[in-house]
Amino acid sequence: MLDFDLAEAYGVNTSQLKRQVRRNIERFEGEDFMFVVTREELSRCQIGTLNIKQGQNIKYLPFAFTELGVAMLSSVLRSPVAISINRKIMRAFVAMRTMLLSSELPAKLQELAENVKALREEVNDILTDQNDINEGTQAQLDAINVVLAQLQADYKKPRRPIIGFNIPNDNK
Repeated sequence: MLDFDLAEAYGVNTSQLKRQVRRNIERFEGEDFMFVVTREELSRCQIGTLNIKQGQNIKYLPFAFTELGVAMLSSVLRSPVAISINRKIMRAFVAMRTMLLSSELPAKLQELAENVKALREEVNDILTDQNDINEGTQAQLDAINVVLAQLQADYKKPRRPIIGFNIPNDNK
């Protein structure tokens, strides 16, 4: 998401959002949190087109935040909305950890792993059988081609009858 959209969602000004990000830049290191949109990228999208009204065009390149960056941003901003979002994110992580540690989920994961293993073995067996059939079929086709080549070599084309007077052959 772009910085101005997130600023609106968190209830802060875009300049305040960018200021907080710059003050806490070590939290956003790496492109898996945030990156700056280049002029080239900006010119290829709708937000990069020039507007007719004065003051409506983008002066500074926007920040683009990933999912991790949005979560980190909620811990950096101090608006009531950002604090609420940060609490919800932390509760979601705790709920996910609790769910993963419950006794029910590992059993389901084990069952899924066994099903995947059985399917892999079945697919491998089918592919092996198919390869065997293909090799046997190829051997049969090669044998047929050899026999056809021999028949073609042995076959002598009959001569056309002579046009005109035919002498009957009584020596049959």
